[in-house]
Amino acid sequence: MRKTVALLLLALAAALASGNAAAAPSITGDYVEARTSDVWTGPCFANGEVNLEGQEAILAWRVAAGAWDGVDLANLSVAAVVTASATLGDPYADPLPARSVILVDAAATAPQRRALVALAREMGGELLSQVVDVESARIDFSVHDGVARLKAGQVAELATRPLNHHDRHCGNETLYYPPLTDALDAAPAATVVHSYRGDALGRRWSSPNKRSAYVGTFAR
Repeated sequence: MRKTVALLLLALAAALASGNAAAAPSITGDYVEARTSDVWTGPCFANGEVNLEGQEAILAWRVAAGAWDGVDLANLSVAAVVTASATLGDPYADPLPARSVILVDAAATAPQRRALVALAREMGGELLSQVVDVESARIDFSVHDGVARLKAGQVAELATRPLNHHDRHCGNETLYYPPLTDALDAAPAATVVHSYRGDALGRRWSSPNKRSAYVGTFAR
């Protein structure tokens, strides 16, 4: 009897250990996004932008630790620039088809480059289903105290700051649009810089000083 109980306890411990191992993320890091419409806003401001703004976005991931497809990606970054068919997040309009450019860290090796593209496409989902170009760029991406800074070569740039009471315009602000991807601890932020100067999408923009960003982390 005691032997049976001991075996059952050992089996239970092994099952719990296996479950915890399966639940542990294989890759983690920082995440930032910004689009050309406010995300932390009131309905009146959102209604003033819908169908007119918000079809463009920049998304970026910086790997702190972990691997993708068996390839170590620690300290590497990847960004995606998106142009959609409607205001991103609008529940009454389909943003697809969306076209995108993926910007891969120039410090990556060929296997790491492929893994970074695969990671971005997995995290971006349908928004990154139509990638028109993959470009290599020196990517500087950092997050400190909720402030994100991203520079991808001469093509894309993004900088944020925390929101404050001066950012309240109507007093009815809320998280009107959720993040575009699975993000952890995502906090809304204001953009100081948000620009894309590439040619692959047939569209360029500069959209600073908006309540249009999220800064957080990711794990898969």
